[in-house]
Amino acid sequence: MQLSSDNPSLVPDIRAASRDLVRELGFLNRTLAGTDLSPSAVHAIVEIGLAGALPARALTEKLILEKSTVSRLLVSLLARGLVTEKRSAEDGRVKQLSLTAAGEALLARITGYAEDQVQGALAPMSGEARRNVLLGLRSYADALAAHRHAASGADRGAEAGPGGGRDRSGEGRAIVLGTGYLPGIVGRIAEMHATYYSRTSGFDAAFEGRVAAGLADFVTRLDRPQNGLWHAAKAGRIGASIAIDGEDLGAGRAHLRWFIVDSELRGAGLGGRLLAEALAFCDARGFAETQLWTFRGLDAARHLYVRHGFVLAEEYRGDQWGREVVEQRFVRRADEAAMP
Repeated sequence: MQLSSDNPSLVPDIRAASRDLVRELGFLNRTLAGTDLSPSAVHAIVEIGLAGALPARALTEKLILEKSTVSRLLVSLLARGLVTEKRSAEDGRVKQLSLTAAGEALLARITGYAEDQVQGALAPMSGEARRNVLLGLRSYADALAAHRHAASGADRGAEAGPGGGRDRSGEGRAIVLGTGYLPGIVGRIAEMHATYYSRTSGFDAAFEGRVAAGLADFVTRLDRPQNGLWHAAKAGRIGASIAIDGEDLGAGRAHLRWFIVDSELRGAGLGGRLLAEALAFCDARGFAETQLWTFRGLDAARHLYVRHGFVLAEEYRGDQWGREVVEQRFVRRADEAAMP
């Protein structure tokens, strides 16, 4: 499709391309991705699987559906044995959704179907064209979400009336993505790591100190083109981060570091968005491979890494963080991540 040369606005062409995309991906069909499930049910399976465990409220927000619609959808998925729910250990009022073994098997089939579809479409393209597809789709999706949040905020403000005390711009509720250094970011990222790993792995002050020291050194090197830092904030408070250190491993290897999403922002797809941004940066800078270190047992994170082309290269026991854990090294090679 070519842009209309006689129309200075891109809106009609973008709308036409969006309709084509919806049809080609099969969203007008009764079922989706080679399953007997509706498109909304397939999306629910994918999002629950990516998150590992997801509150029903977060699923409602992610699917952008009415609460009653999601409730009916979950009743069907629970009855089919694809999804299970249990009370959150942190808050008994919250029910956490997760996939059963049958749900995981279905997710694998959905993933295979979707990846074959994408790979087939991208195969004839150059590496640069593929990156343009990713960045274009991601930018447009983010812009649509920002517009929706702003419109929703304006509507709620109008309902409240003058002096109603609501955020009429919607900015207070929107998640804002940014790059680079911000005052206080070292302490905030260190705090998120310390809080999470203290709860899940029993790490102590030594761990937090090493995270803070490494970050303090890294942010002084952000002016160099091979290094990058991305973050997400809600209401001005940073709640997610990821970094690419292009120097410490040397020899054309990128080090993915300080990747974390705080509990308040989980379920919004931020992990996948930040990871995609960081890997697009690696590809654009021509890194031959990207490596990351993590710990065994972080299944949701591992699933996300594998979906983005990482392969487990080695694992070993170590106690450098204050207690013994099984450390894992994942590698994503550029020549394998890009389709031939």
